[in-house]
Amino acid sequence: MTTLPKSKAIKTGQLVALTLATSLPQAVLADGMPAPNGMSAVNEYMNQQDVDRFRTWESKNQVTSVNQFSDVQPTDWAYQALSNLVDKYGCVAGYPNGTFKGSQAMTRFEAAALLNACLDRVTEQTDELKRLMDEFKQELTVLRGRVDGLEKRVGVLEAQQFSTTTKFSGQATMVVGGNSYSGSAINTAANTVTPNNTTTPSPLYNAISFNYDLQLNFDTSFNGRDLLRTNLRAGNFGSSRFGGEPHAQGNLSELQIAFEQPSGANLVGLYKLFYQLPLGSGWTATVGPRVGQEDMLALWPSVYPSDTVLNVMTVNGAPAAYSKNLGPGAGLWWQNNNWSVSANYVAFNGMIGNPSTPRSQTSTAGPSGGIGNQASGATGSVQLAYQQEQWGLAAIWTYLQPYNAFVPGTTPTVHSSLDHTTSALTNAFGLSAYWQPWNSGWAPSVSIGWGYNSTSYSVAQAAGARVSTSQSWMVGLQWTDVFAKGNDFGMAVAQPVFATTMTGGINGNDGNYVWEWWYKFQVSDKISVTPALIYLSRPLGARTPAGATFDQIGALVKTTFRF
Repeated sequence: MTTLPKSKAIKTGQLVALTLATSLPQAVLADGMPAPNGMSAVNEYMNQQDVDRFRTWESKNQVTSVNQFSDVQPTDWAYQALSNLVDKYGCVAGYPNGTFKGSQAMTRFEAAALLNACLDRVTEQTDELKRLMDEFKQELTVLRGRVDGLEKRVGVLEAQQFSTTTKFSGQATMVVGGNSYSGSAINTAANTVTPNNTTTPSPLYNAISFNYDLQLNFDTSFNGRDLLRTNLRAGNFGSSRFGGEPHAQGNLSELQIAFEQPSGANLVGLYKLFYQLPLGSGWTATVGPRVGQEDMLALWPSVYPSDTVLNVMTVNGAPAAYSKNLGPGAGLWWQNNNWSVSANYVAFNGMIGNPSTPRSQTSTAGPSGGIGNQASGATGSVQLAYQQEQWGLAAIWTYLQPYNAFVPGTTPTVHSSLDHTTSALTNAFGLSAYWQPWNSGWAPSVSIGWGYNSTSYSVAQAAGARVSTSQSWMVGLQWTDVFAKGNDFGMAVAQPVFATTMTGGINGNDGNYVWEWWYKFQVSDKISVTPALIYLSRPLGARTPAGATFDQIGALVKTTFRF
């Protein structure tokens, strides 16, 4: 075993020196000071020999990392203390064979030597600290004053904050814009269009309007992992051409921010309220009296757009499958590495206790509804998804009960709307994927999706059109840092839900192409301005008068404030 150096036997030279020292009288130094006693000189010599031997040993065996010791493990009870001594002070030495021998008893000499080495390092650092403090004395005084002021402000903030567990955020959006219509189906003098199979003219909403949407979000966590989300919302889009109320010529120009404002114009109302809790092993549960389907999916398979415009472009090409149904609901998802599985149920009419009379999203009949009955207006969804850093894909199946409309702002024709305000039962399938580049440049991010819907009927219908199958798709492209860092440009094209197979002898030609182009100016971290253009090739779909044309173009400027 190697140990710290100790005093050895007196050598011949040392013996001669000792003999001379004890036999000679006390000498006198040149300056008149008495010379040390001979025995004292020998002791001093011996002590100096020990010091020299220790310093030689220390220089050879000093370590710079606790990992150099082969017999020290992170599980040892004193591992952290030993690591701190090595890293901060560098005053721990080992044995030449690379061991520390922490379980072995040490001599008093060894303890004194190691303590002395640590004290030397502490003294060096203390002297250096004093020198730095003297050099930066003025700056430290100013900094101390600022810290004192900051502590006072923090104290005031803590005393006045409304909650220690809740984070508040908000978004205010202002939109100014309008639409213009063209085509041979327009009665220019009356500014109306008369859809096919009706004699009632419909006014064209082509005036410029200025509207707003306001969202206030309160995210609360009680243990650092769970989430209670409360979302308040207000707006005045109402029946504007970009708003949430369908019109005779369809509602495809509805903006994503305006598709639902629960309390009416200029009144703040509860938009969402749900609780989310991780259960461990990759499981997360969500439940709430007002929760959206999209809140209970582990992956939303799209990176388009960074700043939303038309709502139909935000449902992954499958508006029926990604219905964004909103109401009482619950969901569960499992996520492990790149895979995830999500399942959820939402009842649009689940807050209503009387199921006697079915009620649709647009019907005035009621009250009716409940959870788990034919009038619930419910959706049940299961999604399987896979995600990497740059790309992801998902497959979803959603079952839509009767009296559950498609996503607001995505139903192009009366066919699709009527199917879900009567007794239609729809199995909706969607495939969606996205890819995004590592860096901004010529290559855009790409989001694509396709939907297929099969509809059956539980109640016999009156003579007329019934959709048996329908489809939808979309492609969205987005470039980042265009012309300036933080500015984005995007465009998307889609065909919302259109009938592919129909009964009743009615023409199912209700296809319609929708385009949007936009450029987002990032004015600051919290403010952005987005001008956009939209185009609808056949907003009336199959209701376009026979042999006539009818299309729509719109323009808007959206300003978004985040706080």
